[in-house]
Amino acid sequence: MPVSVLLTAPVGVPLAVSGTYALAALRSRTPVAATLPAARRAPVAEPALVGGPLPSRPPLDHPAPAHPPAPPSVRAKGWAGLLSPAAILVCGAALAGSVPYDGPVQLFDGVLRADALTVWMLLVVGAVAALAVAAGPAHLAGERAAGRAVDRTARRYHLLVHAFLAAMCLAVLAGNLGVLWVAIEATTVVTAFLVGLRRTRTSIEAAWKYVVICSAGIALAFLGTVLLYYAARQAGISETQALDWPVLVAHADALDPAVTRLGIALVVLGYGAKAGLVPLHAWLPDAHSQAPAPVSALMSGVLLAVAFVAVLRYKVIADGVFGPGFVRGLLIAVALLTLALAAGLLLAQRDYKRMLAYSSMEHMSLIALGAAVGSPLALAAVLLHIAGHGLAKTVAFCASGQVLQLRGTSRIGRVRGLLATAPGPGAALGFAVLALLGLPPFALFASELALVRAGFASSYGWAVVVALLLVLAAFAALSFRTARMLLGPAPADAPPPVRTGAAAGVPLAAGLLLCAALGLSVQPLQALLTAAAQIVGGH
Repeated sequence: MPVSVLLTAPVGVPLAVSGTYALAALRSRTPVAATLPAARRAPVAEPALVGGPLPSRPPLDHPAPAHPPAPPSVRAKGWAGLLSPAAILVCGAALAGSVPYDGPVQLFDGVLRADALTVWMLLVVGAVAALAVAAGPAHLAGERAAGRAVDRTARRYHLLVHAFLAAMCLAVLAGNLGVLWVAIEATTVVTAFLVGLRRTRTSIEAAWKYVVICSAGIALAFLGTVLLYYAARQAGISETQALDWPVLVAHADALDPAVTRLGIALVVLGYGAKAGLVPLHAWLPDAHSQAPAPVSALMSGVLLAVAFVAVLRYKVIADGVFGPGFVRGLLIAVALLTLALAAGLLLAQRDYKRMLAYSSMEHMSLIALGAAVGSPLALAAVLLHIAGHGLAKTVAFCASGQVLQLRGTSRIGRVRGLLATAPGPGAALGFAVLALLGLPPFALFASELALVRAGFASSYGWAVVVALLLVLAAFAALSFRTARMLLGPAPADAPPPVRTGAAAGVPLAAGLLLCAALGLSVQPLQALLTAAAQIVGGH
């Protein structure tokens, strides 16, 4: 397959699918009220996000009466969205067969570039996207049945999700740091509308909080990128290549250390905000708890990782300018602070979707700590952890979305006996939490074990000891609260047991099986993983 296709299809196909949904929305001129029964038409009016009163929506604690299922055309269009993750996976697999052995490939004078790290992230994005997109039709059907979605909502959802995938793939494929910044900023714009998709007061508030905090982070990253551009120009690099990542890595020793140090610090703080790291982390629990469950899965499973991979790209440049000590110090401080905050908030958490969001902060802090250690074993463990966390968290969020639709509440104290009344979502949530706790045979067990080994083999064993103590607190909180939801008899007022259909259950089972397979053996991807770790390590 031509390189031009392999580098453009992961972005172009999701954009084309998004455009298809946009055209379908334009062609459908049926008023929203016409799709609902007469008694429900008035509250479903959809005003603009600002400038008018917020619409009335059925609260989650009191689900609305059941509505007719979506028309077959709407369901078919939802399943057609699997074309995007399929294209990403096919291109990633094709590149994985050559890039680790033959070296990077590029297009458009290096604007798009694929090395082993790029290919690894494409495979992770494609796998998580396949699970989340496959879970989308069942989720939207449940929202429609509860009166919280109509056909127009479904079209808007699919349009934004595929635009989101295109932006993430562009960030992964970007060989120019300016294009990288644009792509990550695009993810902020698109996901803000997804977070506020239900247009309730809490979802709108979460969307604005997400926009404000992440925009501040992206502004810091932009300023850091400008400073790095200035340092490159002062070093004699041409303006067309001053933000080209391979050129900056090759000429890192010529960059001004003082300017580069300030620029790298701003980039770590800025992109760290998108990765859910302190101090600009406050958007994460609100956005993850209010977004549709498959969107929360994408945000937690891959968006955080894509933002952190951007930090790793800058780390390679910084290590070439003034050695690894500066960025290591930054990452260790940020990782331990984030981990301490996440562990404390998990201990006090009463909402299971927010609990999963704080779990994402915990795992991103472990990834940051592994990147700070910086040995080949630690970096390989970081990349494996990114993949395992993405798969496990996707299953956890999609299962929690099903629980939310069945029980009508996200409060942990109001959910009991899930294994008895909803065995499908309950078992999926339980196994996903076991994976997130780092228990065998899942991939996170192997990656966390490797991180601990690498940490004690380095001079940062003290940081690993502190992290282990905090992880134990998070482990206790997450396991205790999940067990209270899953075990025991169902309450007297609980609905009768329900069976999960194949459309809702297959993506969850596939995600758990893939996560377990990665934990049992990563041998088929060993060459790719090793080559990607070498790139992150600056070798």
